[in-house]
Amino acid sequence: MNLELDQLDLSDVARWPAAARAVVILFLMGGVIFLGYWFHTKDQLLELDKVEQQETDLRVIFEKKAQQAANLEAYEQQLEEMRESFGAMLRQLPNKTEVADLLVDVSQTGLASGLEFELFKPQQENPREFYAELPISIRVIGEYHEFGDFVSGVAALPRIVTLHNVNISRVGNMLAMDLTAKTYRYLESEERTEEAAQ
Repeated sequence: MNLELDQLDLSDVARWPAAARAVVILFLMGGVIFLGYWFHTKDQLLELDKVEQQETDLRVIFEKKAQQAANLEAYEQQLEEMRESFGAMLRQLPNKTEVADLLVDVSQTGLASGLEFELFKPQQENPREFYAELPISIRVIGEYHEFGDFVSGVAALPRIVTLHNVNISRVGNMLAMDLTAKTYRYLESEERTEEAAQ
């Protein structure tokens, strides 16, 4: 059957041949599907992609938090150990009344090592966040092994003392060691408050 388009009457579609009606129906269905996709489904697919990305991100966060929750007991135990360790370190910092005894211990360690003190001068105390730093300028005369004994003895003190800016030079037939020893003092809560106010 040969059918010309100009022979089809738009007002009488019911008399069109089945093939022509099928083509028009398919064309209309395609148009409806395209318009439905364009105005409705396309935005939903973009939203779906966005939500799937959020799901992936949330899954990663969930897995990380689940791992942390699984290790919570270990973290709490580690935190308690850190608190105990911090407390032990704080106890190694002398309080205000113990600083004088510590200075005596440092000088006694030098004398016991066979060193002769030319200078032992505590400097101005430098407050920090929760402790104060007390530098001491020291110059001792002696032999190399006596210096080693002194440094070893200072390291063995029950309180924290660090040695800085160590310089050894020859003085006649002896050696001189210049250094800065720093000891640290725990600031009491009222001192920290006062320091923060300043």
